[in-house]
Amino acid sequence: MLRLDCLRSIYSQLEKCVVVTIMGAVSAELQSIGHRPNFFYLQHAMGLASSTGLGIALSLPEQTVMVLDGDGSVLMNLGTFSTMARYRPRNFVHVVFDNESLLSVGGFPTATSTGTDLAQIAKAAGVPRTAVVNDCAGFVQAVNDALAAKDLTTIVAKVEASGPAKYVTDLTLLENRFEFSRYVRSLGK
Repeated sequence: MLRLDCLRSIYSQLEKCVVVTIMGAVSAELQSIGHRPNFFYLQHAMGLASSTGLGIALSLPEQTVMVLDGDGSVLMNLGTFSTMARYRPRNFVHVVFDNESLLSVGGFPTATSTGTDLAQIAKAAGVPRTAVVNDCAGFVQAVNDALAAKDLTTIVAKVEASGPAKYVTDLTLLENRFEFSRYVRSLGK
């Protein structure tokens, strides 16, 4: 399955969430569908989308937070699973697009290409809800189930190692930062 098809399939639901993406293909593909002020493209911070999303989820417990992550990013910060499980924000959905490669920086294989199972790692760390999906219909169902469950969830979506022509967004880092912070502040009003 293609990551872009997954993003398109849940795009309308993202309007109701605070969304944090990791750098590279995920952010570029999400922006290609259409930027929204509630999207934060975490550039130049590989491995930290889940930590950023966790902080936001804990700060805004009434707001659903969805992190759109990658396998290479998560592998750089495996401790995020135990920290997420420790605090267990019930408003946090962590989607990991697993293409078994560091696609955005040259396509080098990740540990998931040789058997590392991120969903099992999340489960063993204490994340209460995990799922692995291999097709777009399963992805949509897993996201819908996670949103309905209102509990910490990690979804590992096995996707093809393909992506956009370029791995950057057209939105400048500062513009995204200020727009997103204004959006988050507006939630408290």
